[in-house]
Amino acid sequence: MELRQFEVVVAIADEGGFTAAARRLHVVQSAVSSTVRALERELGTPLFDRTTHRVRLTAAGEAFIPAARAALRAAEHARGTVDAVRGRLRGQLTVGVMQGVWAGLHHALAALRAEHPGVTIRLRQAAVSDIRQALRDGSVDVAVVALDRQQQRGLVTRTLLSEDMVLVAAPGREFAGAEVTFAEAGELPFVDFAPGWAIRDAVDRAFRAAIVERSSTFEVNDIGAAGDLVRHDLGVCIMPESIAARFPDLRTWRFARHAPNWKVMVVRPRGEVSPTVAALLQHIR
Repeated sequence: MELRQFEVVVAIADEGGFTAAARRLHVVQSAVSSTVRALERELGTPLFDRTTHRVRLTAAGEAFIPAARAALRAAEHARGTVDAVRGRLRGQLTVGVMQGVWAGLHHALAALRAEHPGVTIRLRQAAVSDIRQALRDGSVDVAVVALDRQQQRGLVTRTLLSEDMVLVAAPGREFAGAEVTFAEAGELPFVDFAPGWAIRDAVDRAFRAAIVERSSTFEVNDIGAAGDLVRHDLGVCIMPESIAARFPDLRTWRFARHAPNWKVMVVRPRGEVSPTVAALLQHIR
């Protein structure tokens, strides 16, 4: 077996098909197909179930993928170690991010690219639960995300910022006091982020702890869409204060007690750090 075969199989699993994998690897689809057929002959079993509409991993394929990722990571680490001795890095770095959350990451990426132009950076934007799984299976090397205590298990984390969340409302909406309570907020229509978003998880936990129910009138997966809905007074939204600051025309209200907390951190799997990941971590503050 060859590393190229591992790379092809992993690309198909990640992209969901042979054509998409060929685009990612910059080869023709026939080359991808022939590589998989050769590997399957060598292993004596199919790795993919192929139909007209989709490609799925077989049980053997599911078992093969983690080992293939580990082999590719080991090869990349060996290559990176030699490159580091020579004073230059190359290869691919996959960084996971949550939508709307940067925490200054673009500054770190720019600094890494300036120092090591041979490194290709691939950003993967997804819900926090998906990024956490990707860190575990090796398809993401490092991530900037918000995780609760339980989600941090088995990962190495470093906190970048911690802040309370605020209630964001249309300019004309008023409350009885200078701060809002969960009981007051629970009576209003809500613009919520989709399940699986870290913001949504934190807000759900806060309302459960306050023993208050609320109604999700809208569920969105875009920060800008949430702002537009609130701007037209179709609902209120709870978000981190740093994100709420992107909407200066909207009003923000602090919670009287036990505001949902937002903790963004840089996260990586346990174990030895590759030279490329180490280089990026030096720039993330």
